[in-house]
Amino acid sequence: MSDLRSLLEQNPVEASAPCRIDMGGTLDLSTFYLPLRHLRPCTFNVALNLRTRVRLSAHTRGKIKIGSRGFEDLEVDSARAPFDHPMGLMMAVAAYFQADGVHIEIDSASPPRSALGGSSVAAVALIWAFSKIMARAGHPLPELQRVALLAHAIEQSVAGVPCGIQDQLAAVYGGVNSWYWLGEPGLDLFERRQVVPHQACDAFGQHLLVAYCGVPHVSKDINGTWVRDFLAGRHREQWHRICHLSRQFTEAVAGGRYDQAQACMNQETDLRLDMTPDVLDDLGHPLVAAARREQCGARFTGAGGGGCVWALGAPNRIGALRSVWRQILAQRRHATLLDASVDASGVL
Repeated sequence: MSDLRSLLEQNPVEASAPCRIDMGGTLDLSTFYLPLRHLRPCTFNVALNLRTRVRLSAHTRGKIKIGSRGFEDLEVDSARAPFDHPMGLMMAVAAYFQADGVHIEIDSASPPRSALGGSSVAAVALIWAFSKIMARAGHPLPELQRVALLAHAIEQSVAGVPCGIQDQLAAVYGGVNSWYWLGEPGLDLFERRQVVPHQACDAFGQHLLVAYCGVPHVSKDINGTWVRDFLAGRHREQWHRICHLSRQFTEAVAGGRYDQAQACMNQETDLRLDMTPDVLDDLGHPLVAAARREQCGARFTGAGGGGCVWALGAPNRIGALRSVWRQILAQRRHATLLDASVDASGVL
């Protein structure tokens, strides 16, 4: 292993990756896609230009220092870095690369814990930053798929709960994609479908609106409920229906049939609400209701329970919804519309 600190003394290194909005999440957990593989489950996501940026620079030997907006700075002995800390995932990535004497600075354009995949995105950007350092020592940069798989493996190893991989894939590849979960151990885990060509991403972005509800989400609570209920045999029909709607949604977006896509989106949201009413908080409910009045689709991001809500519709309907959502969001401090567009690029 090369002396990363010495390489960083020559020049710091930076990397960045996009966050995402999604439809059909949770199906990217092996708990779900393995027994549901006969239904060809898929998850749709859109990479957003709200990027997480990572900067690595040289620090005191024997120490690792991490700073990130929304969290207290952390400096620890490299050999005893905690993985059960709010910054534990970043520490685990650093440990994988045997990092020592490194200062990790993380700057995310998305709100902290906004259900846009932030921690997974940061892990992808951090792995890419370390890979860039290794490239200075003559090692080849890894394939993009390997970066996503490594970020997912490290996150799942320290999370203590099953983790999906859609966040890492959106961060690595960018753009608008559906991921079909193949459930073939030892072979490809997923199949990527580029739903919107890169050259059409700007136009597709005119169909989107993203709002932050002003409070952070806690994905473990809701995801944990879905996992426990699924393992116990509850709500299987709803999950079968969610698989079907996610595939229909993908086909509708690919064909530019937005009315059909909106209908699938709203039906999927209703199924999730039926299983776990807490996926929408007391601000999320009026946001979704307003979107439907304006003939748009609306859904929480990630596992919901706070964080963000996004809408899909014709550009004129999205324009009308924008002013309505702005009035609703004004009721809560920190709640706001996000200045988000589709990011066709992945990790850089």
